[in-house]
Amino acid sequence: MSTTIPNGVWPVMLTPFTQDNEVDYKALEQLVNWYIEKGVHGLFAVCLSSEMGYLSLEERVQVASFVKEKADGRVPVVASGHISDAISQQIEEIKQIWATGIDAFVLVTNRLAAPDEDEAAWKRNAERLLSELPEVTFGLYECPVPYHRLLSPELLAWCAGTGRFTFMKECSNNLVQITEKLKAVRGTPLKLFIANNPHVLETLRLGGNGYSGILANFQPDLYVWLTENWETDEEKAQVLQDYLGASNLFEGRHYPTSAKYYLQLEGLEVTLKSRSKQATDFKVTHHREIEQLRRFNQHMKQTLLN
Repeated sequence: MSTTIPNGVWPVMLTPFTQDNEVDYKALEQLVNWYIEKGVHGLFAVCLSSEMGYLSLEERVQVASFVKEKADGRVPVVASGHISDAISQQIEEIKQIWATGIDAFVLVTNRLAAPDEDEAAWKRNAERLLSELPEVTFGLYECPVPYHRLLSPELLAWCAGTGRFTFMKECSNNLVQITEKLKAVRGTPLKLFIANNPHVLETLRLGGNGYSGILANFQPDLYVWLTENWETDEEKAQVLQDYLGASNLFEGRHYPTSAKYYLQLEGLEVTLKSRSKQATDFKVTHHREIEQLRRFNQHMKQTLLN
């Protein structure tokens, strides 16, 4: 069982593409270094933000391997990438991606049961994975695509009780559910990182472990400060949380193109190319929105956190 899952900020990584629509590994290396230089505590590769559904299995394996290699032990790396419907095919995907040396393979919760199947069916498939992949350390991700499957606190307690799970990206955006899930995993190796940034500070106060969400592609260092200092400077932490919560309006706005433009402003050699969105839909007004968001991020760091 891996013990390298630290609390804090785990960005859901983007996948840069060349103008020819190939994975841009030069830009991906820059991106890995940018996240780490901003102080993040871990990296979540081959996820929805990585456009994993638009990557071949070979690309998913290569991206996971590359990120793990370039992180070079500075932070742990988890990855997902089982996008098939059949459990037998998912097992093969998991085997190949786990072989890259990642610290946990993150199970997408909607892959283990169909929308009309109950949690008993989900548990049966999870048991099969645990049995057939005894060497794998797992995580969980309540990914909203192709459908949103939230785990009940009871099922999450079962997962945590196996001792095989270390990481969870929780996506309910419901503080009541988050509270019950935190109770369910207490005292186990499973750590809970929320995806929905309006609840980050509240969740930390309840015993949560940090943030793993889209806005860590725009404001990673602000989330790092919040997760590391919320107990020692409560007043600044609340002001910062209020700002980060308001920034949530940018989360789904022309993403991931918007995040790639933000990275261009940060000096990374990243194209606006994406396999899931058209860069031409990212208009001049959207450029201005991201430019202004970046300036406000810089203002918050200079005036509030210094």
